[in-house]
Amino acid sequence: MTNATSWDATYDTIVLGFGGAGATAARFAADAGARVLLTDAAPNGHEGGNTRYSAQLLGTGDDFDGAKKYYKALTAPMKLDEDMIDTYVDGMVHMRDYVRKYLGIEPISAKKDLAKIAPLPLDKAVFEYPEYEGVHSYDFTTVHKGMFDAALWQILRQKVMDRADKIDVWLESPALHLLQDPETKIITGAQIKRQGHTYNIQAKNGVVLAVGGFENSQKDIQDYLGASHLGVLGTLYNRGDGLRMAEEVGADMWHMNNYEALGFLSGMAFKPKQGERARLLLTPGDSMFSGSIITVADDGSRYFKEDEPNRHGHIYDHGTWRIPRTNVHPHLVFDQAQYDQFKDAEKLPYPEFLDDLVSADSLADLADKINADPEILSATINDFNTFAKQGRDYAFNRDPKTMRTFDDGPYYAIELTHDVLNTQGGPRRNVNAEILDANQQPIPHLYGAGELGGISANQYQGGGNLAECLIFGKIAGENAAKPKSDSSDTTTASATDASTSASQTESKPTLTGSNDLVADETPQDIKVGANQYLGSSSTGIGGKVVVRITYNSDRLQNVEVVQQSETGEVGGEAVKVLPIRMVANNTYDVDAVSGASVSSRAIKDAVKDALSKVTH
Repeated sequence: MTNATSWDATYDTIVLGFGGAGATAARFAADAGARVLLTDAAPNGHEGGNTRYSAQLLGTGDDFDGAKKYYKALTAPMKLDEDMIDTYVDGMVHMRDYVRKYLGIEPISAKKDLAKIAPLPLDKAVFEYPEYEGVHSYDFTTVHKGMFDAALWQILRQKVMDRADKIDVWLESPALHLLQDPETKIITGAQIKRQGHTYNIQAKNGVVLAVGGFENSQKDIQDYLGASHLGVLGTLYNRGDGLRMAEEVGADMWHMNNYEALGFLSGMAFKPKQGERARLLLTPGDSMFSGSIITVADDGSRYFKEDEPNRHGHIYDHGTWRIPRTNVHPHLVFDQAQYDQFKDAEKLPYPEFLDDLVSADSLADLADKINADPEILSATINDFNTFAKQGRDYAFNRDPKTMRTFDDGPYYAIELTHDVLNTQGGPRRNVNAEILDANQQPIPHLYGAGELGGISANQYQGGGNLAECLIFGKIAGENAAKPKSDSSDTTTASATDASTSASQTESKPTLTGSNDLVADETPQDIKVGANQYLGSSSTGIGGKVVVRITYNSDRLQNVEVVQQSETGEVGGEAVKVLPIRMVANNTYDVDAVSGASVSSRAIKDAVKDALSKVTH
């Protein structure tokens, strides 16, 4: 893009992407005195990137030397500059100080405080690669004694809200291009689409590119990861926009083939419907790999060790751990005995599990239904039965205690997908969070943070990406806020008095001073009738939740959620189900909706607040 000669608005700093890294960068840029524009492609209620959906674990080091040895072992045999490693590891060693000083929270140590309440074996999660030197110097920091509840994200979001006088937030406003001076190569601003209009926005001091990875771009998944598709576990709004914007201005790329998975069977999920997030199942027990059950590839053959411990989808591969080769339509295949176990289990992997199965009386017929080779599937089952009888899995060395011979049918299958937690590839950055060009020189005024160009290469330790969001988000925000001596003064609009000079003939909404978060938090004019009361809570993932209850004759007669920005496919279920449960039980204190604990708690708190206003 060429340098814009006129601007629709001017800010000191623009931060593209409102996840953990972007929220951190915007907050620290504002603290450094900058007037900040923070934008995101996601609509209201979906902002937060992958931080919103993550386990909320911050990678932490107990000592520098041990943590550095561990990180270098994870990266090996790949190489990174020592100064980048030192910056990252030093940030993790001081993570608890960071949480105290900048988040205002007393940090929790996973090793000391979470072992008894975590929803997964914590020793294996903290010490993900126990073979490596320095592993015992690693820990997780959390902001309270909980996981997978958006607690960290809520704090980061609130820090942005607290600075609404310095940070404008635009949601559903994707960045289209970075704007670059063709001669100096300085990044002068960004082109942003908002409410059907395209705007050229100037950044006097810097632009932070923190729009996340490319999990939702099938083209990029195929080009860089060699997979036809992957089930997305996080946000649906990481679409690879940052790759194209960075490429346009000459950025160098790194870690393009690195990504992380999660879930059962070393990074598998049940195939979701088109446009939906995959279910994250961390603790389905051993039912997916113990008994007369196997995972088969497209042709009907086994292709990995089903009982491999989960290391973010990485499987042991001749001395290191790698994401296994993906297949287009892998399936879980099992027999009647295994089906009976699922049917009699107290809890299925998910409620509709049995309805989604395909079945056949013979392996040949089952192979036809799952588009596998019948001879290969039959040979696979025969081999498995032989291994089970002999007590040795000669193909993949699965624990023989988990193997039971298949019976004579019927047989069952359910389609799986390889999943993706996040991608790491993107523009290369240095210790100042500056994005580098092909000659390893900083592109002036351009900074990066978060998973777009993440530092992790090869093997991945949980907590690393969120730590990076906070470490490099702070560095990027502060450096992007610093006044630059080479900044252009060709401004036609100020941050407090935006013009529409880029398209004078077109009527556009007011730009600066607009904050979609503040607008969403502002109480609406909600009417109440006889025996009706309003209640609110600010603990939802998307911010404020407002309810209207009808209470009469000591009965909770109706509950309406009248204002909320919870995530549709997660919190939306709580919004729909909880009011019905509350009315049926005549109390706000009902069971939370599975997978929507944060939204459930916010709705319950709001109803509790409304009930406190009932007059008898």
